[in-house]
Amino acid sequence: KCGAPSLLFTSASPSLHSAPSDQNVPSVEIVSANGNTTEVSSRVPGSSGTAQLRVAASRQRAQEPEEFANADAMAGDDPYNPYKQSNYNNSYDRPRAHARPRPRRHGYDTRYHQHGLPDLVLDPDYIEDSAFLQRIPMHKLRCAAQGKCLASSALNARDNDMRVLLRFTQSVKNQGTADFLPSKPPTSWQWHPCHNHYHSMDDFSLYELLDQSQQSVAEGHKASFCLMDVACDPGYNRKFTCSSRTQGLSPGCYDTYSAFLDCQWIDITDVTPGKYILKVTANPERTVLESNFNNNVVRCDVDYIGTTVNLSGCTITS
Repeated sequence: KCGAPSLLFTSASPSLHSAPSDQNVPSVEIVSANGNTTEVSSRVPGSSGTAQLRVAASRQRAQEPEEFANADAMAGDDPYNPYKQSNYNNSYDRPRAHARPRPRRHGYDTRYHQHGLPDLVLDPDYIEDSAFLQRIPMHKLRCAAQGKCLASSALNARDNDMRVLLRFTQSVKNQGTADFLPSKPPTSWQWHPCHNHYHSMDDFSLYELLDQSQQSVAEGHKASFCLMDVACDPGYNRKFTCSSRTQGLSPGCYDTYSAFLDCQWIDITDVTPGKYILKVTANPERTVLESNFNNNVVRCDVDYIGTTVNLSGCTITS
């Protein structure tokens, strides 16, 4: 290579070099790029010849001017330095490629979303058409009592005592532009022994029974939910299931809780017959941000005559 030192092997003849005549061994000289000749050794034992050549070459490069040292460093074919830069070992310094931007993952609670907000709206027809009255013995409600779904008088009730329950189905739709996600991470979700699944929100709905002066006449309770996409409008796909890791309500999808599920009621055992107002509120504490909170309440007129109940005029209110 141009500008690189070269090795010159000579014979053992004493007339050419200073090696002793009784030793039939070659001598080695290094000829640098500027024409200077340096003898490596008069004797190069075969067992250590490679090591001596490497040491001698490194010394020769250290003695040469900087321009020749730089030229040698760019040779790229040094068999004793496999890490030297070459076409076969592409280790040249070059600027790092910029990291590919990753989309921001959805966090818990929709305030982390970048595109729109969810909007929960209750279906008043489901509540009005599905409501009925049920009398059930206390021994079948022990699990529900642990979930605080009954009035406080149930704590002292015996197993054969009857409880009067106003049951109804609730259907909630997300008509917003973003997923409705629980306000807690999956590690904080609670196992519901009555429903045999995890509930991701402790206060997804609030059930109340009011008199005509808007005063509470029954001990309402906050219903916990396992949020999932039960059904969706045409053009929308289900995304969330009732699992221990992913729960939520996608845009254009519904979550429906049947009236036959535990805690899907109001305990009216201690309520006298009369006319009342059933109030159902979704996301009552507003722990999850929505684009509109004015459609989260449904009110129904309740006619309780002691043996049956009739709901009418269910409408969405603020």
